[in-house]
Amino acid sequence: MMVSALFPAALLASRGITQYLNQHFFNTTFRGLYRANAFDMALLVPYFVVLILLASYGMHRYVLVYLYYKNRRNRTGEPAARFEELPRVTVQLPIFNEQFVIERLLDSVCQLKYPKDKLDVQVLDDSTDETQAVARGLVEHYAAKGFPITYIHRDERQGFKAGALANGLNTAKGDFIAIFDADFTPPEDFLLRTVHHFTDPKIGMVQTRWTHINRNYSFLTEVEAILLDGHFVLEHSGRARSNVFFNFNGTAGLWRRTAIEDAGGWQHDTLTEDTDLSYRAQLKGWKFIYLQDVECPAELPVEMTAFKTQQARWAKGLIQTGKKILPKVLKSEQPFHVKLEACYHLTANLSYPLMIVLSVLLLPAMIIRFYQGWFQMLCIDLPLFLASTFSISSFYLVSQRELFPRTWPRALLYLPFLMALGVGLTITNTRAVLEALLGHQSAFARTPKYRVESKKDRVRHTGYRKRLGWVPWLELLIGGYFACTVYYAIVNENYITVPFLLLFVLGYWYTGLMSLLQGRLSGISLSAENHTKPFPVGV
Repeated sequence: MMVSALFPAALLASRGITQYLNQHFFNTTFRGLYRANAFDMALLVPYFVVLILLASYGMHRYVLVYLYYKNRRNRTGEPAARFEELPRVTVQLPIFNEQFVIERLLDSVCQLKYPKDKLDVQVLDDSTDETQAVARGLVEHYAAKGFPITYIHRDERQGFKAGALANGLNTAKGDFIAIFDADFTPPEDFLLRTVHHFTDPKIGMVQTRWTHINRNYSFLTEVEAILLDGHFVLEHSGRARSNVFFNFNGTAGLWRRTAIEDAGGWQHDTLTEDTDLSYRAQLKGWKFIYLQDVECPAELPVEMTAFKTQQARWAKGLIQTGKKILPKVLKSEQPFHVKLEACYHLTANLSYPLMIVLSVLLLPAMIIRFYQGWFQMLCIDLPLFLASTFSISSFYLVSQRELFPRTWPRALLYLPFLMALGVGLTITNTRAVLEALLGHQSAFARTPKYRVESKKDRVRHTGYRKRLGWVPWLELLIGGYFACTVYYAIVNENYITVPFLLLFVLGYWYTGLMSLLQGRLSGISLSAENHTKPFPVGV
């Protein structure tokens, strides 16, 4: 009875599915009506070239995950030997207009566990605001207590951060150089856990993993933390374990001084002087170590404009470094896989202008492909889209699973917004990439930090905020364009593309609106209280 009752229902269901497939995918009613023409090809050729290139960068993320797991045995642990007598270390603290975080930085650095007779600290201050008085007062305070710390101020900010570091080296006493940016708080045992790796004379630099003081402050900081986790867990570890080139991140690392000098020293012709020096040193034969288990906490940007400033500087700097360094890498005697990985690493930000091209071509290409047939879109367009987009979500999920084995599914809630945020950065980062390609030089734009650590804190209106310009308005306009694309897809029953298109709408509108709200409504409290101190207490 049950089988006989179910049979008609199953038959009807199968007929319904067959009818749907015939109607939407195998319908031959319009077959032969479409004729290819020059205009359509002029749109489709660049459309597919862009999709294939983006898919290539997407597939590279899978390669990094594969390398990460394949070479797990190569993970760096304890050093093979230890110094019988600790070497002298110089700690360099490059700062520029950091009045809100300088006290926290010096407090943590002055608690480092290392013999004082083997340590000296340089505060390399290029500030033009109240930070000068604050930093000088703090240095005098700690020096009076017997701590080996000096204050170095430059009236001209020549060379920006790279210039400050090079200037500090002129008077540095250490054989090893530790570097911390103003928003970092190194743990007490940082030097003791890193310096012994230099017992191997081939090691030129040791990089540690960034963690995040204010990870749970807001939705934006949660997404930023996941983005950085992907870089420090999978990219750095995958490259380090595979013995290909990877880079010093400008902070939370320790250098052998002779490696810096042998590679040509700090140079300021790119905005990522850290990556530039890293590649020059590795081309000279120096080996780098990445310590995933040694953590160095830092503060994440809490404003959209600050985050975009940071990302644009990194995007422009990597392309500048690629133009400068890649020819030397390709001409070197390095193995092919090292050269290939360097190409992917240093050109990865070309994906942003490619995304802009895709944004322009997507709607007309969708219309053309609609008339060419659904089956082609499913077999060609969709796999390329998945390769370039789905790899992002899987990449960052794996990093969260590695860091948080018990709670990593929580990251699923943030993935759509993470992907949308990546889309929303395309305008700002495309501008940065094009400036790099065209050789347009610009100042080193610092990322404003306000010592916002918990939800009790707030951001006050300060001169550190960047001007908005036209970018947020363009982001809103492009978001509206994609909203029209979503409407077109729904009207034509192209439902499978709607989730992808909504990511574009959400990404552009989110970055545009957040930039305008945080930039225009100055002084708005992000929460109830604020303990940020512009001047030191107890000095």
